[in-house]
Amino acid sequence: MVAQIDKRYVAKSLKQSAVRLLSYGLFEGRPLTTRGRWINPLVFAHARAVARSEREASVEKPIFIIGTGRSGTTVLGVVLSLHRELGFLNEPKALWHTAFPHEDLPGNYTTEPASYRLTADDADEQTVAAMQRLYAAYLRMSRTGRVLDKYPELVFRVPFVRSIFPDARFLFLARNGADTVNSIAAWSERHGQSEQDGTVDWWGTNNRKWRYLVDQLAAESPQFGGVADEIAGLTEHTDMAAVEWALSMAEGRRMATEFPEAVLEVRYEDLVTVPVETLRRIMAFCELEPDAAVFNYASEILVPGRRGTTPVTLHPAVEGAFMETMQAMGYTS
Repeated sequence: MVAQIDKRYVAKSLKQSAVRLLSYGLFEGRPLTTRGRWINPLVFAHARAVARSEREASVEKPIFIIGTGRSGTTVLGVVLSLHRELGFLNEPKALWHTAFPHEDLPGNYTTEPASYRLTADDADEQTVAAMQRLYAAYLRMSRTGRVLDKYPELVFRVPFVRSIFPDARFLFLARNGADTVNSIAAWSERHGQSEQDGTVDWWGTNNRKWRYLVDQLAAESPQFGGVADEIAGLTEHTDMAAVEWALSMAEGRRMATEFPEAVLEVRYEDLVTVPVETLRRIMAFCELEPDAAVFNYASEILVPGRRGTTPVTLHPAVEGAFMETMQAMGYTS
């Protein structure tokens, strides 16, 4: 499957299918764990030229899907991408890296240091202008009206993004922690690679993303601050994923409380059990007109899981905070 689209997607809209291929080929870039990285120099050359241009940019009400990876963020993005007004960018980290070189947590494109949390103070004039121009160029080329950007880690960068796009809307997608943790662990084991210089998996090059997560987020959090030194040495993907999930959920809920006009919490479980109702709520929040193509496609591909949640066994330093977060969010298993 190329660009996350299948035959049913193409049947719903040839135009939006072409938009997805454009997004995938010219704007998103290829991360470390994917094929086709030969195209990255072309993507970055184009992005740098756009960012340096003097062309005026006007980008209105972009939409961001945030939260934790493996929680349904991709499928939500793909379903919404059929909306006639939207152009969908699936983790366009090449664009963000072009505008702000110190945002690359896994080390997809650089060995330079990165920051997990970005604030309004990080959005200087040059960064704002670059992102505005990059999104505007994408809208012109895709002939769409609004950007839909799925980038889960932006949950820790909402004030930064709002400084660039003051009218942005954020869809904070939450999923049962055990399901998310199991999915992350399975993904990393399936896609992880051993190379001459070390490992590349969910946690970036040689656990680069994990080190940033512990040092910059966990160590300063009420959830894990007291055990940061202990969890820094964890190696089980389930333990590491549980830390990421708990921190991301706490941050997303805090952002939804702090910016209720801009951040909407959406449950993955609602998306797959009552997709049309959930998508109508999303569209109303994002000021999008209802679109039958979105509803029809969602009804075809979104189905509740056939099996119950598989429990996870976690390190004692992680289990307490993880279960507290599960309970706070109303997940019982």
